[in-house]
Amino acid sequence: MEFRYLPMTADDKSEMLSKIGVTSTEELFSDIPSSVRLTKELDLKIPKSEAELMKELSLLAKQNITVKSHTSFLGAGVYDHHIPSIVDHIISRSEFYTAYTPYQPEISQGELQAIFEFQTMICELTGMEVANSSMYDGGTALAEAANLSAAQTKRKKILVSKTVHPESRAVIHSYAKGQGIEVIEIDHANGITNLELLREQLSDEIASVVIQYPNFFGQIEPLADIQKIVADSKTMFVVSSNPLALGYLTPPGEFGADIVVGDTQVFGIPAQFGGPHCGYFATTKKLMRKVPGRLVGQTVDENGKRGFVLTLQAREQHIRRDKATSNICSNQALNALASSVAMSSIGKQGMKKMAWLNMQKTHYMKKMLTDKGIRVVFSGPMFNELVIDIGKSVTKLNQVLLTKGFIGGYDLEKSYSELTGYMLVAVTEIRTKAEIDTFVEEVGALID
Repeated sequence: MEFRYLPMTADDKSEMLSKIGVTSTEELFSDIPSSVRLTKELDLKIPKSEAELMKELSLLAKQNITVKSHTSFLGAGVYDHHIPSIVDHIISRSEFYTAYTPYQPEISQGELQAIFEFQTMICELTGMEVANSSMYDGGTALAEAANLSAAQTKRKKILVSKTVHPESRAVIHSYAKGQGIEVIEIDHANGITNLELLREQLSDEIASVVIQYPNFFGQIEPLADIQKIVADSKTMFVVSSNPLALGYLTPPGEFGADIVVGDTQVFGIPAQFGGPHCGYFATTKKLMRKVPGRLVGQTVDENGKRGFVLTLQAREQHIRRDKATSNICSNQALNALASSVAMSSIGKQGMKKMAWLNMQKTHYMKKMLTDKGIRVVFSGPMFNELVIDIGKSVTKLNQVLLTKGFIGGYDLEKSYSELTGYMLVAVTEIRTKAEIDTFVEEVGALID
C-alpha cells in the first residue's frame, strides 16, 4: 500500500464533478481572473510512498537534539520531569483524545469528572478555594489574573516583579495595553523582588502585585513579607507558582494570595518543543464569578446520583461579550487530564518526595559548583534552578556542551541585559548524581 488512507480515485472525482454539474476541477475556479491564477506546477518534491516518506522523516528526526539523546539542564519554564507511563495510556483512549467541550453532561461524565478532579487537586496544592478547568498556559493565566485584578479594583496600575518569567511579563504587557493598564516592573535584589522598591511603588492606584514563587531564577520569594506590605491596602496579591514546588513549599493561599496561577507542564506533559502547556487559575469564592474560562461542578441528578456539569456559564462571550472579564472560554482538557493522571499516579507523598528531590539535587549541584570554583550567584533558598556566573558567552559554552552530550542552561542575557555571562541551570528529580558531577566537570573545564 502506498497510502495510509484510501485516496480519491479518478472515478470518485468524476462522479463528484458530475453531481454538481461541472466537467472539470478547473471550471470551479473560472470566476477567478486568469491574471492572478498560478499557471505552473507548485515547486514541490515528487510525492513519495508512505514507507519512503516515513524513512525520510525518521532520518530528519534523528538529527534533532532532545532530552532523550542528551542530558538536559535547561529549564526556564519548561522542565524535564518523570512522567508515569500510565499518563500516555489514559490520554490515548479515544473518548479522551477526541473529546472537546463537554456541553452535553449526559454523555461526558468521564471528561467532566477528570476536569473536576483537576480543579480539586489544584485547590489542594495552592491552598485556594476555587480553580477553573485549565487555561492555555501559565503566561496566559497570569495575564488574565492581572486583568481581573484591574477589573475588580477598578484601578489601572499593576506592579510586576522582574523575577517573574520574562515571557509571562511580555504577555501581561500585551493584555494590559488593550485594557489601558499601566504595568510597572519592580527590580530584584539578590535574586528576589526588591521589597523596598515594592513599598515605594505601592499606592491606592495599584490594582495588584504580581509575584512568582519560586521565581524565574529558582529563588523562593518571601511571600509572608510581601503579603504584609500588600495587606495594608486594597491591592490584590497575585502569585504565579510552579505546582510541583507546592508539593513541599507552603502554598500561596496560606499567605493570603487572592489569585494563584501557573503551569502544570511539570505534571505529565513533555517538553515537546515548548508547548502546548496547561495553565491553571485558582482563586477565592469571592472572585468565583470573575474567573475566566470554565468551571466544572459536582451535583446530583433527580435520582440522587452523583454527577458533573459545566457551571457558572453566564459569562464571557456566551452573553456578556464586551462586558466580560475575559473572552477566553476554552481550556486544555487533554493536557489537564494528563496532569491529573500524573498527580494521581504520583500521589500526595510521592509529590512531596518529588519536590524534595528537586530541592536536594539543586543544593547538591550548588555544592559541587562551589567546590569547583564556579560562582553560584544568588544566596537565598532555591527550588530546582540556580544561577551561575561563567564569565563568558553562555551561548558559545552551550554549543560546546552539546558536543559533550549535554543541553546546557538558559542564557540569562537574552532576558536580562545586566546578567551577561550568567546561566540559569535546572536540576530535576530525574537527574542522577553522575550526570550532575559530569556536567559540573565539563563546565568547569570549559570556563577555566
